[in-house]
Amino acid sequence: MALTGGMFLSGHTTPRLGIDLAGGTSITLKAKADQGSAINKANMDTAVDIMNRRVNGLGVSEAEVQTQGTDNIIVNIPKGTNSKEAQEQVGTTAKLYFRPVLASEPSGGAAQSPSPSASPSGGSSSKPSTSPSSSASSPQKASSSGSSTGSASPSATATSQGRAVTDALKADSTPSPSASSSGSGKPSATPSATPSGGTNADSKLQAQYAALDCSKATDRANAGKNAKPGESTVACGEIDKAWYKYLLGPAAVDGTEVKKAQAVFDTQGAAGWQVQMTFTGSGAKKFADITGELAKNQPPQNEFGIVLDGEVVSSPYVSSAITGGQAEISGSFKQEEAQSLANMLSYGALPLSFQEQSVTTVTAALGGEQLHAGLLAGAIGLALVVIYLVVYYRGLSIVAMASLVVSAILTYVIMSLLGPAIGFALNLPAVCGAIVAIGITADSFIVYFERIRDEIREGRTLRPAVERAWPRARRTILVSDFVSFLAAAVLFIVTVGKVQGFAFTLGLTTLLDVVVVFLFTKPLMTLLARRKFFANGHKWSGLDPKGLGAKPPLRRTRRPAGPAAGPVDPKEA
Repeated sequence: MALTGGMFLSGHTTPRLGIDLAGGTSITLKAKADQGSAINKANMDTAVDIMNRRVNGLGVSEAEVQTQGTDNIIVNIPKGTNSKEAQEQVGTTAKLYFRPVLASEPSGGAAQSPSPSASPSGGSSSKPSTSPSSSASSPQKASSSGSSTGSASPSATATSQGRAVTDALKADSTPSPSASSSGSGKPSATPSATPSGGTNADSKLQAQYAALDCSKATDRANAGKNAKPGESTVACGEIDKAWYKYLLGPAAVDGTEVKKAQAVFDTQGAAGWQVQMTFTGSGAKKFADITGELAKNQPPQNEFGIVLDGEVVSSPYVSSAITGGQAEISGSFKQEEAQSLANMLSYGALPLSFQEQSVTTVTAALGGEQLHAGLLAGAIGLALVVIYLVVYYRGLSIVAMASLVVSAILTYVIMSLLGPAIGFALNLPAVCGAIVAIGITADSFIVYFERIRDEIREGRTLRPAVERAWPRARRTILVSDFVSFLAAAVLFIVTVGKVQGFAFTLGLTTLLDVVVVFLFTKPLMTLLARRKFFANGHKWSGLDPKGLGAKPPLRRTRRPAGPAAGPVDPKEA
């Protein structure tokens, strides 16, 4: 009743259909060999695997990812899935770098806004110090934070931009400038010495930084384009709906050294949804080293930029080295945004970059006719089972049919709720799994009924027969369902795509079979055993002692006294 009420309250009263039954979105991606990797079968297969895990990262969404030709990948997303989010994830390279901030300032007339701070997540690291200003960041972007509040946002100063940038480049990733504060804004770097000539590369980068206007989409797209991890670069970042430009040093930590990332909700504080990262052994050491160096500097050169696909998603400051190999990224995330970022970081970068060729809405691949055929097959199978139960078990078939109806209702309700919950989509293989489950469920009833009939053949009346038969039937049912569930679980783990739908449905209905038999079938049999129609063994009850060839009723006899008494038959009541 609770599940049914939840289904109606949620408004999801029908299962979500897969792309083979209801259509959806088809995305065509073309591979480009611009990341130093060749377009070959191995790299394409790796890309398909990563994309498949990305779009199915939240559950059984039944998205299909497959190659077409030598350099194309087709992604089919069922109707009802967040196709826009999936579209963004499948072709994203998700290259993550942690770069020291050499200089930063608002771009395009950005207003002041808070900047986050960095903190460890667990481990033995010290907590960063807290600045007097409020902690916040863009709802759309991440910030690395913990229990501390952030410093104020970047603001422009009256100092010469060229001098500040030149000195920052001279100091590379460990500058030691003095700082000047303007109002509540974050201090900008001011030179501790007069500018001196630098290399041509430094002069070119300085010119790029000076000319960069992050409020323009074209500038953002070209900022730091094709920059190598070991080189300084420029980048843009959005904080609180305002754009900032950054001059960043060489990458100190690579995203591939993030061992695990997961989205969690901060129940202890006000940080909301966060992405918790755990670094590998080498990554943890590098992260501790860079945060230790940055902690010695003055703002803004005590910050590191978290650069995802060339865009600064956060630039938290560091007040002490963060050790322990764990850190958090937070910043007023919505749940979907935190999970999306964690998903991409967990599954790594694609070996190739991809260009979106087309996005089209497709109709059902098999359509209503195939669904109708599948449902018809299920109805025929169910009818045959019912006919067998009626002919062989007669009155007991009422118990079996009532249990099948309860199992079907539970399956339908749970499938309807799993659609919005984990992205489950009902496709034809899933329908086949539900049809197979009819036999598994009926088998459990047959085991119990046969145990009861065996007890009646031994001469017992129905009420004790029902209770004595249950322990042995229960063990058999549990073993049988465990084997079926284990097979479904293995199939789900080692396969992808539509076959997973079959395995998932088979496993779900097997679990529901246990629930129905224990909580519905057994109590119902206990109640019916008190009815005269069944208790007296009516001819049409399916429990007629004469029809079953029962022995004479067992009677309690007085045990002979003394040593002459022989062994007692354990079957006697």
